[in-house]
Amino acid sequence: MSPTTLTRRRWLRLSAGGVAGVAALAAVPEVRVFAQQLQDFIEGPPVPDIEPQRITPHVWMIYAKDGFPTPENRGVMANVVFVVTRVGVVILDSGCSLQHGQMAIRMIRKVTDKPVVAIFNSHYHGDHWLGNHAFVEAFGASLPIHALPHTIEMIRGTEGNLWRSLMERWTNQATMGTRVVPPNTPTEHGRTYRFGDVTLRMHHYGRAHTPSDLCIEVVEDRFTYVGDIAMENRIANIDDGSYPGTFKYYEALQKATGSGQLFWPGHGRGSTTLLEDYGTFLKGIWEPCVQAVKDGVPLEKAKELVLKDPRVARRARDMAGFDSNIGKYTSLAYLEAEKELF
Repeated sequence: MSPTTLTRRRWLRLSAGGVAGVAALAAVPEVRVFAQQLQDFIEGPPVPDIEPQRITPHVWMIYAKDGFPTPENRGVMANVVFVVTRVGVVILDSGCSLQHGQMAIRMIRKVTDKPVVAIFNSHYHGDHWLGNHAFVEAFGASLPIHALPHTIEMIRGTEGNLWRSLMERWTNQATMGTRVVPPNTPTEHGRTYRFGDVTLRMHHYGRAHTPSDLCIEVVEDRFTYVGDIAMENRIANIDDGSYPGTFKYYEALQKATGSGQLFWPGHGRGSTTLLEDYGTFLKGIWEPCVQAVKDGVPLEKAKELVLKDPRVARRARDMAGFDSNIGKYTSLAYLEAEKELF
């Protein structure tokens, strides 16, 4: 009797036993394997096409208009940016799911018939790398997927399956069938890659949005993809990050890339002033919290100071996720200020 047949028979017999049967079912190793295989086999619906937009001579974007995953947008919350070079296409963040990556490949085919030759993952939050599955499926398991070593470690560890599960939950299972495909090629700050007529330069200046945010400069186009260290009009998750670390990162990145650089985020649209604009907003949270800690003002009052700060107040009405997140990110700033000062 094959393990598969045994599993199916046990599945039918045990599942008929109600709650106790389900509990017993979960304890059977063959059933757990079968359930995982079943989940991998069932795929969520395809993501509707989003026409690619050209940003610079070599750089294109598949824009994600929503800042947060929902069943309606099927998890499409982060941009997929790609660079068309003489030798092939380079992906800067691959999307939130197998389906998102598959749609990106369809859109790349509208621009060029060249193969995808490399992927760079900016950090370990799954909306930026779960699409790796689609590209490996289309272009082979040996496709180089670059990331900083800490990002690779996190995806291979708990973050990989955590993000896969979160995306399924947030989208009502629309991302089902997505496999965790971690980056397979470590990179480092200052390293350059030549793809035919295009040079990519890696940047990393410490903890910002996460401890391992990789920014990728497309040298010939004066363009730098910054992932989630800055956003156009969305309040960013900084649970794993640092306010002063972010400010130091911005300063170092601007100095390294020079004036007139176009900075492009994973969420929203870019500009030459993106880091200054988002940095001003973050300082409107950080600086009142620092002052509150110095003055012995409690956290509850610090939030009032943050909301009154003009750098925050002028963006409160229109910034996505502001109301649901400003309290949390004020708390994080206050706690970090306490550590910095004491």
